[in-house]
Amino acid sequence: MSDEFGVESVYAELLGRAPENKIEPRMEPMFRAMEILGEPNKAFASIHITGTNGKTSTARMIDAGLRAHGLRTGRYTSPHLTKVTERISIDGGPVADETFVRIWDEIRPYLEIVDRELAAAGEPRLTYFECMTILAIAIFADEPVDVAVVEVGLGGITDATNVIDGQVSVITPISLDHTDLLGETAGEIAAEKAGIIKPGGFLVSAAQPVEAAQVLLDKARELHVPFRFEGVEFHAESRLLAVGGQQLTVSGLAGRYEDLLLPLYGAHQAQNAAVAVAALEAFLGGGEKPLDVEILREAFRTVTSPGRIEVVRTAPTIIVDAAHNPDGMRVTADAINEAFNFSKLVPVVGILQEKDSVGVFEALREQFGDLVQEICVTASNSPRAIEPEQLAEDAIAAGFPVDAVHIEPQLDEAVVWAVEQAEAKNDLAGGVLITGSITLVADARILLGKPEKPEKTGK
Repeated sequence: MSDEFGVESVYAELLGRAPENKIEPRMEPMFRAMEILGEPNKAFASIHITGTNGKTSTARMIDAGLRAHGLRTGRYTSPHLTKVTERISIDGGPVADETFVRIWDEIRPYLEIVDRELAAAGEPRLTYFECMTILAIAIFADEPVDVAVVEVGLGGITDATNVIDGQVSVITPISLDHTDLLGETAGEIAAEKAGIIKPGGFLVSAAQPVEAAQVLLDKARELHVPFRFEGVEFHAESRLLAVGGQQLTVSGLAGRYEDLLLPLYGAHQAQNAAVAVAALEAFLGGGEKPLDVEILREAFRTVTSPGRIEVVRTAPTIIVDAAHNPDGMRVTADAINEAFNFSKLVPVVGILQEKDSVGVFEALREQFGDLVQEICVTASNSPRAIEPEQLAEDAIAAGFPVDAVHIEPQLDEAVVWAVEQAEAKNDLAGGVLITGSITLVADARILLGKPEKPEKTGK
């Protein structure tokens, strides 16, 4: 059996479990799995990241910074764009197929023990996300990595990843998303996410709504954990547009870092970069020792964030972006308005169930204004995709005129239509934006031939 086939076989096995959106708010089975496996969660240091938006980009920046300092890294993020091994990264690239399959084969019998115990107690067996998380931890322990950068799946306190005790807990901007599971207010959501703050750790937080910031502050004080907030102890001091991204000056916890070239667009990525710098300072020097600016420059220069304001084709320019909630759409729009001089923009939008689709369309319409005259609604391959006909109704409810909303069930046909509109009347400055969900972006990247590539490693 080839390793490639083996990966697909393991993935099919994982998909046979309760799916990713069926979260079990529990921790006991994860701790039981760690106990049976010999506590691989304690075999490496870790930086734990939660928040509503920006987690994956921030994780990739922190990972690049650690590698540039000569550390062997693991990175666990979700979901994947092209192939499941992207979720478990070793030194900047997807884990080797052979390792993915071998470690799964090694841990499967132990997971079956946990499954049997759960069944005997009348509980659902380990879910897809729980198994994937256990697999990632086992791989990081086997490699072994010096430090793992671990992104929470959902929330924090009962997320499967919370079996690790991060030396640094990072919280990216909190806004209202998954309110059915996490709470109706920023404060309630912050209480869930504060669950990753651990005794002996260090809290680094992006600027937050006042209510959320207070919850995080209270939790850090309760656990006697040092805390640093963007806008108080650190911030992105300045940013200039540069070819393919932006040039930053970041005022960190212990140093000031000029001329950081970040090949990503938008003020939100500058904010993520400031949070990443503070997290690196906290992890490498307790927040009291400046980083070497040359090492930091080299790290940031190599950062990629596939599916985040990513140009996948030119003539016309086609951008994919995984914005899937109103706040995410607002920051995407701000970044595109700033960095691209489009004469018009034709969005292709596909959104998943449980999302605020009307809110996403409202943000899109308000932020882009006259730049967007017509949109195309479609669906990804996900079984959770909202039907295009329903999306059209949501777009109209958000204020788009009926005749401005085009329905195209198939993504390839949707892209063809959008390109035709962008190029109409020989317009050379029209663009296409494919957005609304990570699954739509994943499908579009495959369609347009943009597979995930490993990043360059550090020194």
